[in-house]
Amino acid sequence: MKLICESHYLGDYLLELDVVDYSNPLIRRKVNDLFACSFNEIEIIKIAFEYVRDSIAHSYDIQSSHITCKASEVLYFEEGICYAKSNLLAALLRNKGIPTGFCYQRLTKGDTPDTGYCIHALNAVYLKTLERWIRLDARGNKEGVNAQFSTNEEKLAFPIRTKYAEKDYPIIYTEPNVNTITALKQNSDCNMLFYNLPAQL
Repeated sequence: MKLICESHYLGDYLLELDVVDYSNPLIRRKVNDLFACSFNEIEIIKIAFEYVRDSIAHSYDIQSSHITCKASEVLYFEEGICYAKSNLLAALLRNKGIPTGFCYQRLTKGDTPDTGYCIHALNAVYLKTLERWIRLDARGNKEGVNAQFSTNEEKLAFPIRTKYAEKDYPIIYTEPNVNTITALKQNSDCNMLFYNLPAQL
């Protein structure tokens, strides 16, 4: 799939946002901790991705009732759903001057369409050394989900099943989708959030 940038100005993918609060002291400390040694661009992206994927729990996977939204909240509580985890990955990488955007998929909530649909969030990162974008999904791996860092081929958490009307959205957004952020802010626990996940961008 050909990715389409919402903005052709890379600076728009470096902006600090309310939910991508990379000047927050917690974010700055984590950046200093993760990248205490000198790393090249690809190493920085891989380290940040694997940290968010593996060290930040997916709230549903651990059956948590807590909902996080801002990157600093995700880091503090060490958990979040995909919308929140994508905010944290964006914050870590934007703090390091690496353009990072937001991408989305429309997936079934369960194995089949009768379970309903939801929007799933992931990130796109621009590699200056390769002069191209790659998508990364830091949702968190589990049985049946195996997202990996790769500059050669996408290894996302969820393959699109067109027969079930699932969809890959090609646009790389500069900010998180308002519907996803609203869902995080208007629900008080994860069980409630599950039934109120947006089904469309």
